[in-house]
Amino acid sequence: MTETARADDAGPITSGVVPGLGTVLAGITMVAMLVPVRRGVDDPVVWAGTILAAAAVLAFLVRRHGGIERTIAGPIAAGSSITVVLLTGYALNQGTTAPVSVPALSSTIPIVFVAFVTAGLTASVGVADYLGIGVGGLKRRTQQVVVLTAVGFVGLFAPYLTTPVVALPVLPFLDSFSEIQRTLLNQVVGQVGMALGTVLVVGAFLKLTDRDLSFIDLRRPTLRDLAWIVGGIVVLFGVLYAISLSMQATGVESADHATTQSAQNAPEMLLVLIPLAILVIGPFEELLYRNVIQKTLYETFSRAGAVVVASVIFAAVHVMAYDTAGLGAVIASLGTIFGLSIVLGVIYERTDNLVMPALVHGIYNAVVFTNLYFLVG
Repeated sequence: MTETARADDAGPITSGVVPGLGTVLAGITMVAMLVPVRRGVDDPVVWAGTILAAAAVLAFLVRRHGGIERTIAGPIAAGSSITVVLLTGYALNQGTTAPVSVPALSSTIPIVFVAFVTAGLTASVGVADYLGIGVGGLKRRTQQVVVLTAVGFVGLFAPYLTTPVVALPVLPFLDSFSEIQRTLLNQVVGQVGMALGTVLVVGAFLKLTDRDLSFIDLRRPTLRDLAWIVGGIVVLFGVLYAISLSMQATGVESADHATTQSAQNAPEMLLVLIPLAILVIGPFEELLYRNVIQKTLYETFSRAGAVVVASVIFAAVHVMAYDTAGLGAVIASLGTIFGLSIVLGVIYERTDNLVMPALVHGIYNAVVFTNLYFLVG
C-alpha cells in the first residue's frame, strides 16, 4: 500500500475514534509519568517526558474536536511520543522505574516502563491518524502485527523442541568427547536445531496462509546486489558505532548477549559460531523475520512501515538473549538491535532478495564473534 489511507479506511476517519484512542493512550502515558514526579523525582528527563506526553494528549484532543487537521496533530502526537519513548528508556536505564505495587500479583510494576510501552503505542496511533487510517484499518493492522509477533516468538521457541531431536543421534557418543568437543558440538546442534525449527515454522506459516515456496525471495546475486552487501556491512557497523558513541556520551549501559557471557567461560565455542553465523544464523533469522514477517506486513503497511514494525518484532524476540542485566540495560540493547534491524530491513526492501540481508547479517555476526574471540580467547 502507499502512505495514504486505503479506500476502506476512509469512512471512519471523521468518527474521531482514532484520535480518541490516541488521547487515551497519551493520557495513560502522562499519568504514568506523573507518578515519579509526585514521588519527588527531580529529574529533567522525567519532567520533559511528562510535558511531551501532555502535548500528545492536547494534540489528539484538539484534533478530535476539529481544531486542527490530522496532518498537523498526527506529527505532533507521534513526534512527542517517540521522544517520550527515548526519554523513558533513558530514565529506566538510569534506574528511575517508579515501581507500583499490584496486590493481586504480589509484585510491583515499573510504572515508567508502562509509560515507555504506551508512548510507543501512542506514536503508532499518531502516525496512523496522520496517514488517514481509520479504525477499520487500524484494527486490521493491529491484528496482523499481533499474529506476526506470535509467529516471531514461535520461531524463537521452536528450537527448544527441534534441538533435542537433532541431538538424539550424538547422545550415545557424548562420553567419548572431551569437554571442549562437547561445547563445540552443543553449538553445532543448537544452531542446526534453530535452523530446523525455523524451517518448520516458515513451512507451517506458508501452509496456513495458502502460500507456496515462490513466496521465498531467493535468487543469485547480481553485481548490483554485491554492492548492497558491501555497503550494507559498512552501514551496519557504522550504525553500531554511532549508537555505541551516543550511549557512551549519555552514560547509557547495555546488557551483554548471553553468548558473550558463555564465551567468557568457553571461548572455543566462537570458532564454531563464526562459520555458523554465515551459514545458519544470518540466513534462517532473515528467512523468518524479513522474508516472512516483513514481506507479509507489506500487505497492510507501507514498505517503510513494514520495515519499522518488523524491526520492532525482531528486537522484541531478542529480549531473552539480552536478559543478563536490569530492565534499562536490556531496553538499551534492544534499541541497538532495532537500529541494526532497520538496516537489514531496508536492504531486503530495496533488493527483494533474501540472500542480501542474510549475507550481511551473517557476515556482521561473524565479525562480531571473531572480535569477541580475540578479546576473551
